[in-house]
Amino acid sequence: MLKLDVYNAEGKKVSDVELKEEIFGIVPNEAVVHSVVVNYMANQRQGTQSTKTRAEVSGGGRKPWRQKGTGRARQGSIRAPHWIKGGIALGPKPRSYSYRVNKKEKALAVKSVLSSKVAGEEIVIVDKLELKEIKTKSMAKVLNNLKVEGKALILLPEQNKNVQYSSRNIEGVKTRVVNSMNAYDLLNCNKIVLTLDAVKKIEEVYA
Repeated sequence: MLKLDVYNAEGKKVSDVELKEEIFGIVPNEAVVHSVVVNYMANQRQGTQSTKTRAEVSGGGRKPWRQKGTGRARQGSIRAPHWIKGGIALGPKPRSYSYRVNKKEKALAVKSVLSSKVAGEEIVIVDKLELKEIKTKSMAKVLNNLKVEGKALILLPEQNKNVQYSSRNIEGVKTRVVNSMNAYDLLNCNKIVLTLDAVKKIEEVYA
């Protein structure tokens, strides 16, 4: 079993916790992580970009000059793609970029990233995160006590408005509930802050 130190909000070690190796100690599968992250980013795309074809550009309904006898190349419309202000040939149209990935792949990707973060000593475990009020300064102080700097992801077992709202104005800090975490968010941070209850929840969900 893996063992990690557990700290309180003041940054002092209070105990340690054993982590399940089948979740936090596997050999990371980089190919699956890449596949799942690409899928996540594709699903975030809005796909609203659009260009006009020659049929959609206004004007150009009349043949610009007669077919023969002018010495110029024959033309049917001034809105053909090779004309200035003409339509766009093969341009983008609104579409959905989303596609689905197997649930087992998503779970394996999450386990792989968590395992790599444990190996890289990028996971900080706190006994509990409780704030009496919504105050950014209080949350910043807790993170400073835990020596968490730069991009950080705080994983909570359930919704906690005081913690979530106190964190949202701190640059680089994100909060996620365990049920909504994904491989991209786990990968895109320097430190992951977990509460003991969040660890239990992860082990319940991914065991």
